[in-house]
Amino acid sequence: MPSIPPVRAPSHELSLDYARACDEADPLAEFRGQFSLPLDRDGTPLLYMCGHSLGLMPLAARDLMTRDLDDWARMGVRAHDSAHRPFIYYHDYLRDDLASLIGCKSEEVVAMNSLTINLHLMMASLFRPRGRRKRILIEAGAFSSDRHAVASQLAWHGLDERTHLIELAPAAGEDLVPEEAIEAILQEQGDDIALVLWPGVQFRTGQSFDLARIAKAGRLAGAVVGFDLAHTIGNLPVALHDTGADFAVWCSYKYLNAGPGAIGGCFIHPRHFDSPSRLSGWWGHDIATRFDMGPQFNSAPGAAGFHVSNQSVFSAAPLAASLAMFREAGMQRLRDKSCALTGFLEALLARHASELTIVTPREQASRGAQLSLRIGGGRGRRVFDWLTEREVVCDWRAPDIVRVAPIPLYNTFEDVFRLAERLGQALRDTR
Repeated sequence: MPSIPPVRAPSHELSLDYARACDEADPLAEFRGQFSLPLDRDGTPLLYMCGHSLGLMPLAARDLMTRDLDDWARMGVRAHDSAHRPFIYYHDYLRDDLASLIGCKSEEVVAMNSLTINLHLMMASLFRPRGRRKRILIEAGAFSSDRHAVASQLAWHGLDERTHLIELAPAAGEDLVPEEAIEAILQEQGDDIALVLWPGVQFRTGQSFDLARIAKAGRLAGAVVGFDLAHTIGNLPVALHDTGADFAVWCSYKYLNAGPGAIGGCFIHPRHFDSPSRLSGWWGHDIATRFDMGPQFNSAPGAAGFHVSNQSVFSAAPLAASLAMFREAGMQRLRDKSCALTGFLEALLARHASELTIVTPREQASRGAQLSLRIGGGRGRRVFDWLTEREVVCDWRAPDIVRVAPIPLYNTFEDVFRLAERLGQALRDTR
């Protein structure tokens, strides 16, 4: 099936008819019907623009979970070996599709735990402060869970965050951090930096980053480089292995639509497969001898050796349902539609340029599906509340940002048009 070219509509085509024509031509339109769409008071689908926070439920998730529950009910412990998807190997069913989404080899990825747990495991295994190299570089305004994890890791090593945590902020009056600024601080302070932890997409601004460029700069400085891909996986094509990053972590409840608290994942570069400092657990033991219950840890090959605990089958099942759709749709086609949807929204919002600012980069190469909108005049919260009362689902980041994200698997061009209409009315009604 063909891909959708980016929308570059002249102003006379910024209409509902144009949006509907785009939807008619959309080769990915069928996927919308494979999701449970939240309904408004009248029983029609909400304008759901919050997939960057919690993706919608794939209908197939209920079927997969029901089959797994039925296998458990019928077989008990024997379901570990005899279920339609034997429980012992459940994480293996996710590995290839995850590897495809982040651009790595299957042996470099493992589905396990949740994002912050995985971040702690990776830092405990790979952040090794010694000598003067004891500092961690993150972005200012990082997602709070990441910052909590980093600060506590420093404290665990007896280090003070006031001294050993570097938070790189945008230049005065700016919202974005260019890769040049990251390179510059690594050149200036690289001898002191043990770990660079950076997002693939910054959650507040929606800015995406050149991961290969950051990984190269970090490793040239002698630091370990890790990425938080929570807002990246399922949103942007990634070639993670080729970046040379040491590790990456992610959740799967945003763009991967695997449900609240769904299982997360890790990428580990092969140079760390035999790391003697990693934290180990039973499920990382080689499957061939795992159930011998011996005292000696014999690592499973690759990233699977970092797997600590028994797989959460009922957390993984919705992810399996979602990954099947990603496999069918293809990440590049999803990215093409995402660029078209977000480009269309940007064009529609241009008429409100005096009342809002798009904080997210205008260049498609530097953003994903999300647009972060700064509402002027100190009325951002009133605009957000107006939208919420009228069945628009987006989210708010104080003091003045509304975040929206049209998701290519289930949002339409008509959704985008109607969002822009309601936002325009909200701006008028809150003056």
